[in-house]
Amino acid sequence: MTLSNQIKRLPDKPGVYIFLGEKDAILYIGRALSLKKRVLNYFQKILDPRIRKMIDSAKGIKFYQTDNLLEAVILEANLIKKYWPRYNIKEKDNRSFIYIIIPKTDYPRPMIVRQRELERFSAKAYVFGPYQSYFLLNKALRIIRRIFPYSTCVPFSGKPCFNYQIGLCPGLCVGRISKKDYQKNIRNIILLLSGQKKKLFDRLKKENPEAVYSLKHIQDVSLIQREESGSFYNVRVEGYDISHLTGKETFGAMSVFFNGEPEKDQYRLFKIKEAPQFDDLRALEEVIARRLKHKEWPFPNIILIDGGRPQIDFISKILEKNNLNIPLVGISKFGNDKLVFPKDTKKSVKELIEGLKEVLLKVRNEAHRFGLKASRRKRFENLTKPPKPYILKSVNRTLRF
Repeated sequence: MTLSNQIKRLPDKPGVYIFLGEKDAILYIGRALSLKKRVLNYFQKILDPRIRKMIDSAKGIKFYQTDNLLEAVILEANLIKKYWPRYNIKEKDNRSFIYIIIPKTDYPRPMIVRQRELERFSAKAYVFGPYQSYFLLNKALRIIRRIFPYSTCVPFSGKPCFNYQIGLCPGLCVGRISKKDYQKNIRNIILLLSGQKKKLFDRLKKENPEAVYSLKHIQDVSLIQREESGSFYNVRVEGYDISHLTGKETFGAMSVFFNGEPEKDQYRLFKIKEAPQFDDLRALEEVIARRLKHKEWPFPNIILIDGGRPQIDFISKILEKNNLNIPLVGISKFGNDKLVFPKDTKKSVKELIEGLKEVLLKVRNEAHRFGLKASRRKRFENLTKPPKPYILKSVNRTLRF
């Protein structure tokens, strides 16, 4: 069966999909709210070059249908941990994976940590992951906590915490739950995150039938909203903004979003060195030119500029001069945040990018915030520096003021 025929047979249901290469080698594992729609997204024109290479080498697709998106998120992580497919690891950036850890203590709670922090916990904790989306995982834990409450407060403080009042804390703060019962909740979370759904349900049928009903009827609206906002999967968007205060302390800021989420450890600041004061176009030119020299950074799939027609026309010529065919878009704040494209942008590309406008606004806002913060910080440093002494030289002595 051809790859296109396999895609047609995919259900419009949540689950996990697996791209297979030669001899059924696992190339990539991903989750989806709709298996069919997600996989079809891989055949759009705007793709990370590495993912495009993966699609070109794919020979087949395997999938697992799940009851809801939460199960898909958990299954995806467990399968990635088992197989570590090459295309799931971003180039030189596997540190960006995130994990849930549950410490082996009397009253633990699930915590989200980055790959680089994992060594501090792994020997003394249950570890689940890797997951690829911090925000999606945070939403997932909120859903899990409503079914299996756990505490983040000070145990036995005698004061009911806020989460206890809204039903998310089992009352450890006021001694309303025993160690044994608290540990039951944690063990249930461990089974859920391990993908041991049948074992978990068998236990809950005896201990907590209500929880079985809750798990079968999970209302993962927040997860769905998060998933659907990422219209472009595996797409890196770089946003650029120029910030200054009355022409001084000018900075170019680069924000980075991947899968519709910020990658703050990849944000960059450029202190403007050559562009004249108040010349935002030349400042943008300087920033883009300096950014393009960093061949070791992953290349963007979309470049976003905080600006309108003048900025877009100017930067598109720079990209053209460098023989770079990267989709470019601007957001005009004077045009009610209208998206602005270079004049020769294809209609299909416009439509794809317009579907990402919600994320693009976040990219723009992050670049603006990041650059303005740097400019203000530098100005504050200059204001708080002690003035240089004024030296008046005379024939007999030197006077300092």
